Amino acid sequence: MLFLQLASLAVLLSGSDNADVIQEHILFHVIQISSFANQSWAKIQGSGWLGELQTHGWDSESGTIIFLHTWSKSNFSNEEFMGLELLFRVYLIRLIQEIQDCASQLQFEYPFELQVTAGCELPSRNTTKSFLQVAYQGTDFLSFQNMSWVPSPEGEIRAQRVCDLINQYEGIKETVSKLIRNVCPRFALGLFDAGKMYLQRQVKPEAWLSGSPILGSSQLLLVCHVSGFYPKPIWVMWMRGEREQPGIQRGDVLPNVDGTWYLRVILNVEAEEAAGLFCQVRHSSLGDQDIILYWGKTSPFRELDPTGSDSTSNTSDGPCIMV
Repeated sequence: MLFLQLASLAVLLSGSDNADVIQEHILFHVIQISSFANQSWAKIQGSGWLGELQTHGWDSESGTIIFLHTWSKSNFSNEEFMGLELLFRVYLIRLIQEIQDCASQLQFEYPFELQVTAGCELPSRNTTKSFLQVAYQGTDFLSFQNMSWVPSPEGEIRAQRVCDLINQYEGIKETVSKLIRNVCPRFALGLFDAGKMYLQRQVKPEAWLSGSPILGSSQLLLVCHVSGFYPKPIWVMWMRGEREQPGIQRGDVLPNVDGTWYLRVILNVEAEEAAGLFCQVRHSSLGDQDIILYWGKTSPFRELDPTGSDSTSNTSDGPCIMV
């Protein structure tokens, strides 16, 4: 039966709840994406996250956990991780087999994806919020609540059928409860403590400007790039004097491969009005020394004049940097 072997592995996950008062808000969760192309092909991806930082991966070939940082083992022993790896391997093998066997009965139409998010949140009031949610094709499907699988309204009758099936197995529910309510908080606390120096580091941003004329208009597209900063919160604005410029387009704050962040802020402006504009960057790593980059100031880099023509070549764009 689905996940039947999991109940026998629950003993590997023993550990006491941590009743200490949590001073920092801590969130740890794992993400599992199962892609089913047809009845004979499936792919599993897995990852672990402390807040917005990925700390773990999953090697689907060897069925082992990938530790992305030197402190990613938290305070768990090698024996505990061996137990978790065995648990996950059995779970994933049985998951694929059972879903492929029951796909027609459950009205899953190939190709499809299942996304599982499970973890725990530890706020500052000595409480723990645990969660496990499943989505089908990106839409809420079911969740685990109070020792029971509960269908989401969006899942309709299909989700109800799945819940009716897996709610029969008490061993599965006990193991899931132990994972998200006992193991996860204990692991998250240890992980946060082990990685505290890394998580609380301050990395100063680098910033530069680029711009180009907007075809068919008299406007310039000015871009302020800010990269390599940590932590994530940052303030970036196009300014003229003390006035914030209206109409800016702020992109998403995106991750760099080294764990720092990148952002770009865009402003469309009439070419003759570009002079005097500057991009201002505030970040905790800078203290009270904001970065200010003036558009059109001379620099050792290629520069655009206010009409959008390159002063050193025939190309139509290039950075203008003043730090």
